[in-house]
Amino acid sequence: MGKMHHKYSHTHFSLLVLSLTLLCLYAPTGHSRPPFACDPRDAATGNLPFCRESLPFRDRVRDLIGRLTLQEKIRLLVNNAIAVPRLGIKGYEWWSEALHGVSDVGPGTKFGGAFPGATSFPQVITTAASFNASLWEQIGRVVSDEARAMYNGGTAGLTYWSPNVNIFRDPRWGRGQETPGEDPVVAGRYAASYVRGLQGNAAGNRLKVAACCKHYTAYDLDNWNGIDRFHFNARVSKQELEETYNVPFKACVMEGRVASVMCSYNQVNGKPTCADSDLLRNTIRGQWHLNGYIVSDCDSVGVLYDTQHYTSTPEDAAAATIKAGLDLDCGPFLAIHTESAIRAGKLSEADVNGALAHTLTVQMRLGMFDGEPSRQPFGNLGPNDVCTPAHQQLALEAARQGTVLLQNRARSLPLSTIRHRTIAVIGPNSDVTVTMIGNYAGVACGYTTPLQGIARYAKTVHQLGCNGVACPDNRLFGQAETAARQADATVLVMGLDQSIEAEFKDRVGLLLPGHQQELVSRVAMASRGPVVLVLMSGGPLDVSFAKNDPRVSAILWVGYPGQAGGTAIADVLFGRTNPGGKLPMTWYPQDYLAKAPMTDMALRANPSRGYPGRTYRFYKGPVVFPFGLGLSYTNFAHEIAHAPTAVSVTLATLDGLKNSTTSSNGVRVKHTNCGALSLGVEVDVKNTGDMDGTHSLLVFSTPPKGKGDLEKQLIGFEKVHVVAGGRQRVRIHIDVCKHLSVVDKFGIRRIQMGEHSLHFGDIKHSISLQATLGDIRT
Repeated sequence: MGKMHHKYSHTHFSLLVLSLTLLCLYAPTGHSRPPFACDPRDAATGNLPFCRESLPFRDRVRDLIGRLTLQEKIRLLVNNAIAVPRLGIKGYEWWSEALHGVSDVGPGTKFGGAFPGATSFPQVITTAASFNASLWEQIGRVVSDEARAMYNGGTAGLTYWSPNVNIFRDPRWGRGQETPGEDPVVAGRYAASYVRGLQGNAAGNRLKVAACCKHYTAYDLDNWNGIDRFHFNARVSKQELEETYNVPFKACVMEGRVASVMCSYNQVNGKPTCADSDLLRNTIRGQWHLNGYIVSDCDSVGVLYDTQHYTSTPEDAAAATIKAGLDLDCGPFLAIHTESAIRAGKLSEADVNGALAHTLTVQMRLGMFDGEPSRQPFGNLGPNDVCTPAHQQLALEAARQGTVLLQNRARSLPLSTIRHRTIAVIGPNSDVTVTMIGNYAGVACGYTTPLQGIARYAKTVHQLGCNGVACPDNRLFGQAETAARQADATVLVMGLDQSIEAEFKDRVGLLLPGHQQELVSRVAMASRGPVVLVLMSGGPLDVSFAKNDPRVSAILWVGYPGQAGGTAIADVLFGRTNPGGKLPMTWYPQDYLAKAPMTDMALRANPSRGYPGRTYRFYKGPVVFPFGLGLSYTNFAHEIAHAPTAVSVTLATLDGLKNSTTSSNGVRVKHTNCGALSLGVEVDVKNTGDMDGTHSLLVFSTPPKGKGDLEKQLIGFEKVHVVAGGRQRVRIHIDVCKHLSVVDKFGIRRIQMGEHSLHFGDIKHSISLQATLGDIRT
């Protein structure tokens, strides 16, 4: 999702005025609840066919579209949809956000009055570090409870343009914090889980709220080295689009059954994504069977005409996007240019009807044409269901689960309330509030800062050490060193904030900003007790200096931990919580950046041109900390309880046998009977230490030797709690077609025959795949 693009040409001035006027007239304002469509007390409209809940959605939508004039239809193609008073339809603002809590970034949601704030969960990258799919779904349920409550109160919509499931490809990306990380399996499972939580499991194809997976596709550059997202053409191979960039979106649609997908600003291989019929109509709706609508990122249609000059006229831009499969424009472009496109014969009214059928059906599924919501499902939710103690406790639990212990020399953590009675709390992020919630956040219920959290366990001596994360000078270092000399232990809370990494702001380096590194080293040298470095950031950092400094006892990464971040940090520092998070992205050294320009979308290494590759699956160079790293205060061991050693891959067609098994590229997935290729692997996780702990079991696979260039790929993960000295059996589901396949250079997914290796921690298990001919009828 992008904030409105403001680089309008003069031709857009009247359009912008119109858009803002509509927004003022029709967006929910204040705290009075607007009337709802299809009120049965309205004799003129209450019993029209589109208001009859007993009719199928398609019949209701067809009836409604048939009653609209062309001008009314066109003004429903944009995010601030007009009212149609003669039909009892009020204006609706489609743009609301709920990335990690209900947000007021979009104009569809307002805080104040009975709804002064909402539960602000950790930023997505932190929650992803929990590797806990049930937690992700649970957060979605809570967020949608609060969203519905605010809708019932007239201060929010029901269409939320979240989550962001782009792959965190480059460590500099300012929006990487919004994503579930660099791995497509994690991103896909996060997408499906969070969407299920948001949308609920209401009967009859109904929705609690409508989620939206964004930004489709290969979008992961905002503004780097003079190139911005509005001008960027992502050159992506069919192979990497299929195996990586599109994977989370496919999971979102096919497994999460999301109600919406947002196309991105950038071009992919020379075409704007919002005007690419292959990406939209053929893939999202055709192959994946989206049951919902496709929306543009804000002003994307204007961007492809004005900035990218993809079409010669605005009418061509309107026609190209709607024909490609776009249903809704976030921005005013289609409201102005669609009618003239129809008059010019570039577009038909039937094309507009098709787009409206998708958006109106989603509104019907949300109950927006069923009258007063208090008599509907979720109609009883109100102010008492927002910022509840249970919701705030879940935000705390998510922050605890997302905390990653990167280093712990000589078991210096956890700290002891007996031995460490005075703690020096130092650093620009040591007493922050809004920094902890990252971007696309709302108004939190309240905050506990790191300083406040630590003060619950011990006496604190506080020094900032730096004026903000930019840390422009070392003038405050002396006080910080003095504090460290006086304390039994020192906690340095360092890192980044939205002034360094944000939407439209990619980083230029991976080192701590300004003089932060010097502050850490000088305080570590002065401290008389253990020194703990706590890093707050959305993206990876090169902290090799601290990793290699024997005076830095431990390193924690907390991402942006949400409203309860300070409590979670303190709970981990003092051992109330045993950390179990793992890194959802690779931490590269600073010199990686010189070899990998952000504009290079390739994931695979290319030694001949000095290109190192990207993500743990293809990058083979040195790392600061690897993907999946996360230590515990206890120790875990793995033992395979059950796993197959051989699997027969049955070919479904003779054609499949001819064209696939004779090729060293392996068997085409579409030629196999995938339904019979579901494997169950059972692993015993033993806690061999002396402290209860939660463990994320990550399962990786490696294809047969010489069959592909994957180093390894994650195929599954499960979270398990194991008491000290105990064991838990974990079952991992492996879908052979999905998890043990690779994608060839033509974008075709194939299963390699031969010996595949599964990795569970330090345990390795081999599975041999062999092709067999099924029941063929020629």
